[in-house]
Amino acid sequence: MDSVEDATSPDPFFTLAERERRAMLARLMDGLPERERQVLALYYYEDLTMREVGTALRVTESRVSQLHTSAVLRLRVMLRKQQCMGAAS
Repeated sequence: MDSVEDATSPDPFFTLAERERRAMLARLMDGLPERERQVLALYYYEDLTMREVGTALRVTESRVSQLHTSAVLRLRVMLRKQQCMGAAS
């Protein structure tokens, strides 16, 4: 059977991989301290600036930056651990 690729249709493998990546990131974020989760949620999901996040959490913009950096570093470590465990399986 002949088929014609629809260039406007999203790649199903990419869509599935993206969905899995987001689900894994959400699970990893559950392991973060509450304050770091709040910073990431406000910054990435609510699209607030660091200054606005600081206002919402009643901390300085500098403290928001510190919490953001800490959260990202923790997520990287957790992701590496998860990847190592997956490779060992």
